[in-house]
Amino acid sequence: MKLYFLTTLFLMLTSVIFAQSEEDQIKAAIQKYIEGTSYNKPDMIKEAFYEEARLFLSHKEKPVWIVSVSEYASWFGKKEQGKFNGRVGNVLSIDQENDIALAKAEILAKGKDIRYVDIFILKKINDNWKIISKAATRTE
Repeated sequence: MKLYFLTTLFLMLTSVIFAQSEEDQIKAAIQKYIEGTSYNKPDMIKEAFYEEARLFLSHKEKPVWIVSVSEYASWFGKKEQGKFNGRVGNVLSIDQENDIALAKAEILAKGKDIRYVDIFILKKINDNWKIISKAATRTE
């Protein structure tokens, strides 16, 4: 009975540690995006995304503005790389199931009174979590 209890406890702890590890890896992918967009690092932004991912953004003249990762990252390449640009990001939630995840983050643009809410779909590809889609909305 004691061995059964210890085995069950070990399996439960292993699954908790594994789940935390997966969540940490998902957070790390989103943090690459946040750091890349906060410090004008286009390569880091690209690293966070699956290369064929699409971003669905807000635009005052379009109902949906769809851009590629390369196009989006290029916007940050025009600024001084490594310099903080006032964007502060925070992961609000993560919901993971097997090799897919849904995450929500808030991005505040300091000094501009702008708030973005990003919803990410992530997939584990070759043992790495990648953002495969992003939708964003903007509020002031």
